[in-house]
Amino acid sequence: MNDASHTAFSPTTDRPFTPATSRRTLSWRPARRLLDRLLGNGQPDITKAAFERWQIAPRSCIEVRSAKVLPGQLERISGAEVGTVKEAMRHFKGGFDVIAAPTMGYCIRDVLLHNGVLHARGAIRRLRPGTRFAPLAFAPHEMGRLALYESGPGNLRFGSWLGDDCLTYRLAEDAGVPFTTALSSTGKFGRHMFEYESALGMLPARAAAIHCNELVLFDDETDNEHKRARADEMRWRLVRRPVERHPGVFLLQERANRAGPHALLNELNIAEHLAVRHGFRVLDPSRVDIAQIARACGGAEVIAGVEGDHLVHGLLMMPADARALVIQPQTGVNSTLKRLTDRQGQDYALVVAKGANNGFIADIDDVERTLDLV
Repeated sequence: MNDASHTAFSPTTDRPFTPATSRRTLSWRPARRLLDRLLGNGQPDITKAAFERWQIAPRSCIEVRSAKVLPGQLERISGAEVGTVKEAMRHFKGGFDVIAAPTMGYCIRDVLLHNGVLHARGAIRRLRPGTRFAPLAFAPHEMGRLALYESGPGNLRFGSWLGDDCLTYRLAEDAGVPFTTALSSTGKFGRHMFEYESALGMLPARAAAIHCNELVLFDDETDNEHKRARADEMRWRLVRRPVERHPGVFLLQERANRAGPHALLNELNIAEHLAVRHGFRVLDPSRVDIAQIARACGGAEVIAGVEGDHLVHGLLMMPADARALVIQPQTGVNSTLKRLTDRQGQDYALVVAKGANNGFIADIDDVERTLDLV
């Protein structure tokens, strides 16, 4: 369902949502939520309040590939940024299949969005960190059906927004009026958010507070074949024209991350080495628009760089037969990006850089020999 006549909203991506009526709703649901917390009463996820649920796509079998890695590299790992070292090691070692869950849709009636939290029939879901607590909500009332495509992780990390939420948007188009609580497309994630929304044809309604008759939510965290197909379609929208193939792109970290505990201290040296010896293009995504990123990454044989959200630009745009080469800090590895390459049936290689709290250094010879593996 995609009937925009039920809701009036601006056709531009940088204006807030305008409800179809001027009616506003007064609600004590935030106060009830606080009382439940004080009494120790559990509050289920809001999907438990759904009056309708349906399967959008079936489950499917996904191969978790073995990462391309030199002997002894994985033994350097001493910490994980997400999950445990054991979980990360298992994901890197691969060599097994997983069953990706089905993609599900849920329709919930009488939903209040207030202070970053969805409320419905005693169930909740937090989308954003709250601001100052207010026990009483006063929100515009929307009579139509909205389809929320954003996620909590997507509101915190650019990579999750681009790699997951933007794919869920395609589901929202078919279920109602696509809706987000992001009031601006040039906010936390800068101009790239606006550029991606424009390139992908995303025209969501926006509001920080709303009381709607029906809200559609999705369980779209799974990496099944349906999501893979949507990612393929996203790449087509972003790259479009044929791009000349070339050896690879090294994507530089954002400036803010170049001095942190996970900074790669010899990043520029490695980038220069790959450019001189192998003809890699070196790109700082924070300094260019997505058209330039697409021209570089759309034809790359390899997308390389330090683990981080900035690599998602390249992983989503690189050709189907391209590979990822990711440099990981030994005290905080993260296998999240490998999830994307496994879903798309692509190879993932890694180098574990040595270091501690003051930053890390990757051996250029390790990078060179790992590149030979891919």
